[in-house]
Amino acid sequence: MRDSLKSFIQHETAGGIILMMAAAVAILIANSPLADLYHAILDLPIGVGITIDEFLLGLRKPLILWINDAMMALFFLLVGLEIKREILMGELSSKEKALQPIFAAVGGILLPAMIFVMINYHQGDTLRGWAIPSATDIAFALGVLMLVGKSVPQSIKVMLTAIAILDDLAAILVIAFFYSGTIGWGYLLVSIIGTLGLVFLNLFRVNRIAPYILFGIVVWMGFLKSGIHPTLAGVITALFIPLKTKRRTGIKAPLIRLEHALHAWIIFAIMPVFALANAGLSFEGLSFSDLAKPLPLGILMGLIIGKPVGVLTGLAVGHWTGLARKPDNTKWLDYMAMALLCGIGFTMALFIGELAFETPVYRNDVKLGVLSASLLSAGIGWMLCRFSFRHK
Repeated sequence: MRDSLKSFIQHETAGGIILMMAAAVAILIANSPLADLYHAILDLPIGVGITIDEFLLGLRKPLILWINDAMMALFFLLVGLEIKREILMGELSSKEKALQPIFAAVGGILLPAMIFVMINYHQGDTLRGWAIPSATDIAFALGVLMLVGKSVPQSIKVMLTAIAILDDLAAILVIAFFYSGTIGWGYLLVSIIGTLGLVFLNLFRVNRIAPYILFGIVVWMGFLKSGIHPTLAGVITALFIPLKTKRRTGIKAPLIRLEHALHAWIIFAIMPVFALANAGLSFEGLSFSDLAKPLPLGILMGLIIGKPVGVLTGLAVGHWTGLARKPDNTKWLDYMAMALLCGIGFTMALFIGELAFETPVYRNDVKLGVLSASLLSAGIGWMLCRFSFRHK
């Protein structure tokens, strides 16, 4: 199990560096003569299906929506697999292991949202973005942590990973309940049929992965047409993929095989592509004063203040109540350094921002707030990590 966790962290940290590079490239392109071409490519309609007499039996969507709806469904499939594995046999599999990151994650979700709401309370439309500063980008955060060097305690890496995974679980629930559209019940029935297919496969412990993926596509299509955000299909599919085989055949469980197969593709391809497509903030007409607008300010304050203070408050409550004590070899300064890195929202924060707002002005404000907060959290967190961990 320890080797699996070590491999997971190594993948995430390397992916975090590539993610940073993709975001930087997106910003450079958005502020270069290639900006119009960049947006034209993202708006390019792409059809998937069969064309009969110039009529497409399938889907036609702009490239940006294929990235955000289809590719991110695979990202959520991986997140769902990781959450299920951690709950059943990993860092969240027992009360003692789970309570500490649960306390930290709850504090780190609630306080940023409260700060955002306080700043945007009288703004009306911008209140839809209340969930944006509650997210942590696990790849970006672990990538920054890796830059500190080998002095970082394994317990801090595990804690940061567990908090980010719980943040993702909360984000999934938020998207399901707050960012889905009007429900088309006929298409929802298609998703229910697909889900029943997944239940059937799970009950009979089918070891092949392909049938699960096929039924997952049915669920995705039904959600897409029904108004429920289709990325949730990835999570539902993950929940029914078995972690144990039907019999001892020497073959790894489908969940483990699929997680290993997906991980590199998600970390090194899909997440960088998402960053390249969504982080392109144009600086034209922007100034530092724009950060004082309620929407970017709420995101900024939520991530750089609300997130670390919320995480530390949750850890302190767990420790002082005796329900979740910190390890003896870990100092509160270590936790403070880690908590600052939790303010790196990036991928998930940008994704929720895309769901919350359709107006280009609001989306630019989201990018401004998320990118500014993530860079500040990364810089301050990295410096405090260097100071805190150098003695270890």
